[in-house]
Amino acid sequence: MSKATRPYWIVLAIFTVAALWLLWAGRVPICTCGYVKLWHGETISSENSQHLTDWYTPSHILHGILFYLALWLIARRMSFGWRLVIATAVEAGWEIIENSNWIIERYRAVTISLDYYGDSVINALADILAMVIGFHLARVVPVWVSVVMVIGFEALTMWLIRDGLALNILMLLYPLDAVRDWQGGL
Repeated sequence: MSKATRPYWIVLAIFTVAALWLLWAGRVPICTCGYVKLWHGETISSENSQHLTDWYTPSHILHGILFYLALWLIARRMSFGWRLVIATAVEAGWEIIENSNWIIERYRAVTISLDYYGDSVINALADILAMVIGFHLARVVPVWVSVVMVIGFEALTMWLIRDGLALNILMLLYPLDAVRDWQGGL
């Protein structure tokens, strides 16, 4: 392992530790339906967050873009690889917290996600990978493209599924009945 590749090996180790932690915590490896789909587009479903990608995948790409921006602002002198390690650790940490019983129950109590029982391990790992993709994209595309992606993904998911990164954060931290009613189509 060379000094240049060490961060990428650590990223791989973070993926492995996250998977093992989630399995230890009782998360199912794959959908209990018995198969893995590349895409599952039905949000009000017990299979949501059980397959590789879904309508919440764009929010994880946005995590990567936003983490890239934050780390570029506060740790600009750090190499890309080490900033990726930090971003991956934060995203993996979120996946572990998001799949704790406390957060799952919070989602079910304050959002319309009554059928949400946590992510499968494969979905959580795909979410972390989506963040890594967003992080890499933010590095190679012009800033204006990153801005368009953030606005576009948020607008698209708000329009199509009445949810997105901003609404997810809002409803976890400060749930509003009006937003929950709108998300439920009332």
